[in-house]
Amino acid sequence: MESAKRRKFLKTASVATAGFFIAGPVQAKEEVLSVGVIGPGGMGSNHLSLLVKRKDVRVDYVCDADKGRLEAAAKSVKAATGVEPKAVQDMRQVYDDKNVAAVWIATPDHWHGPATILACDAGKHVYVEKPCSHNIREGRLMVDAARRNKRIVQVGTQARSSSHAIEAMKRIKDGAIGEVLVAKAWNSQIRRNIGKTKTSQPPASLDYDLWIGPAPMRPYQSNMLPGIWRWWLDFGTGDAGNDGVHDIDLARWGLGVNTHPSKVAAIGGKSFFDDDQQFPDTMYCVFEYPGASKAGKSRQLIFEQRIWSPYVQEGHENGNAFYGTQGMIILGKGAGWQMFGPKNKLIEEMKGKFDLPAHQQNFLDCVRSGNVPNAEIAEGHLSAALAHLGNTACLIGQGFDFSPEQEKVTNLVQADVRVKRQYREGGHWAVPKGV
Repeated sequence: MESAKRRKFLKTASVATAGFFIAGPVQAKEEVLSVGVIGPGGMGSNHLSLLVKRKDVRVDYVCDADKGRLEAAAKSVKAATGVEPKAVQDMRQVYDDKNVAAVWIATPDHWHGPATILACDAGKHVYVEKPCSHNIREGRLMVDAARRNKRIVQVGTQARSSSHAIEAMKRIKDGAIGEVLVAKAWNSQIRRNIGKTKTSQPPASLDYDLWIGPAPMRPYQSNMLPGIWRWWLDFGTGDAGNDGVHDIDLARWGLGVNTHPSKVAAIGGKSFFDDDQQFPDTMYCVFEYPGASKAGKSRQLIFEQRIWSPYVQEGHENGNAFYGTQGMIILGKGAGWQMFGPKNKLIEEMKGKFDLPAHQQNFLDCVRSGNVPNAEIAEGHLSAALAHLGNTACLIGQGFDFSPEQEKVTNLVQADVRVKRQYREGGHWAVPKGV
């Protein structure tokens, strides 16, 4: 009875992701789209460098809480296009401009959900960097906002638009390695020690209050930004949400599951770094999907993380393995894949790498056509949730049961409270409704 119920939910979730969604109003193909880039430093600068080369896009806004980054972004746009964009620190100024059709959000993780929801409610299409959310509840509200406003929301998991990954998934779907019952993702690389620092004054160029946004206010520390916010609970999601979510997303895609897991087991912690990082540097997580196989039995997704390791695994620093009943595929999102049959016989292989231009193109094509993008927000939500669930289990030191329908931990209170987050005392204009 439980397996039948779950299969029905799987089918419903899959349809909700890909079946009914049509954006509106659809942009004319010949129309030059007015866009804004929110967070044009780091990954945002990569997006900006591609956007300014396009003839079908006009970058009218750049937005950043740091004036130094903001000025640099505005200069780069003018140098490439001859036209200086509006440079603003508050994203609401971008959203208030009705001419802006779409925005790129490459802010710290704690802004991804609130910024996307505000953008959708303002009628903008959104390309939001991974992980799409800081926590599970905000992820769900992002899906709701996209549906409510009929907006295209693409998540920055570029492998979804990379030809070698697409071809690998076709092989899996066509049964080339039988039925995939287990998929594994690993994140194995060297990160740096962020040190231990005391509170200090933020840089004069940074509007720190604006940067904090809806997160709880706390004193500034020099090892919080730029970029280092990833290792702080209030602002980031650790490396599971930073780099690991790319591989987690591929694992879930190949495993063929379109819902949350029901069981989460994990062990991990800080085995290597002695610094201010608040997330595990070492993790081993297992997610179980009861009733997901053709026979109504479970499928498993495994995630391993060692961000202090100089060793590659099965040929890839970060990668995936898909274990089928008749073979196996080993995939590296930045290198390619190999398909093996019984007794490790190499059957086929393909080279490839991340394709950011293709992912941008897919997003813009869907803005114009109303089609479902390759990394639609419902897909991004399911994958980001795995990073959140794995982090939670490791931080608490205990596994738990999770209700995919309710998006709730059902048997461990201290885990369930982490489905949501704490917001700034006294409220903030960016706190999403419904949290």
